[in-house]
Order: sequence, then structure tokens, then C-alpha cells
Amino acid sequence: MAKAPDSLEKIAGEVTGCPLCKLARTRKNAVPGEGQLAAKIMFVGEAPGRSEDDKGRPFVGAAGRILDEMLAKAGIQRSQVFITNVVKCRPPNNRVPEDDEVAACMPYLDRQMALIRPRIICILGRTAYSSLLGGSSITANRGKVIEKAGQKYFLTIHPAAAIYNKSMLSLLEADLKKLAKEVQKVEGGGASLEDFM
Repeated sequence: MAKAPDSLEKIAGEVTGCPLCKLARTRKNAVPGEGQLAAKIMFVGEAPGRSEDDKGRPFVGAAGRILDEMLAKAGIQRSQVFITNVVKCRPPNNRVPEDDEVAACMPYLDRQMALIRPRIICILGRTAYSSLLGGSSITANRGKVIEKAGQKYFLTIHPAAAIYNKSMLSLLEADLKKLAKEVQKVEGGGASLEDFM
């Protein structure tokens, strides 16, 4: 029998019942991610927090409100992008995900990236940077575009950093405006971002 084609819905179903690491024992809800299959931009953060664990949706707490506000300022509609995390279940007390947890979850993210094939993947914060590109300092590299294996990545800080340090808000806003311009460049020309959504 032919294997059923992969889909975002299929991945979401697998993530929701995933038993592959110890985070499965402490989560309320796994958070597969959400957004458009045709998204030109894919955002990848670290892991779900308490609000995300409660609702099963990514970036719906304080960091999500900051992200929404900064996306709006950059002229990017949240409904037109795909948002997810490296790890799909909340680590206890919002600790940084451990290597085995990242390793268990990475195949889901790889499949999501392969299906969506975004023009650019926006990496939010150090954990996503180290997990996807092996990088270490997001602050030293934020605002940069890196290309790896034919995929463009854009680096910026995690919106959660701006919760505790308000000066980070202007950095995030500037980066996301730069990201919007970068997508236009990749799409070739002076048309506005909306033309491609």
C-alpha cells in the first residue's frame, strides 16, 4: 500500500500524541505550530510556555503579544506566516530544552520546513539558533541573513527577551522590518509583501 503523503495536519496529529521524550509526561497540550502551508516566512522559537501549554497554540502569552505587535509594525500578518518552536511541549518551569528533547522533536520541525518550504525562516532566540544552525550568540548575529543548504535564515532575538528588557523592543521591531524587506528582495522586486501572501 502506498504511504500517505505528509501534511501539516498529519504532523500536528503526531505531535499531539507524541511520547518521544520526557516532556510528554508533564505537558497539558503539545503545540505543533500554526499558520499557512503557503507561508513565505516561518518563525521558529524555543519551546511553548505556560499559556501555550494551556491552549495548545504557539506564541499566545506575553511573548506572543509582543510578537504580534512587532509583526503588525513590520506589515507582516500573523495569519499569513507559520509559527512554531524547536520543541513542541513545554519544559517544566520554562527551562531551556535539553539536547535529547530537541533531538526527539527535530524531525517534526524538519518535516514542517520541508512541507512549507518558506522563502525565509526567522529564528527567534538562542535555542532556535543553536538547534537549527549550531550558532551561539544571537545578540552578536541578530539582523543577519544566513544561507544553509539553499535555505535562508534570518536571526533575531526571542520576543520573551523584551518582556524583561524593554530596550529589546526597538531591536525586535527593527529586525522584523528588515525581515519584511528581505522577503521582498527574495521575491524579486519592489512589490509589497502583501502581494506575495
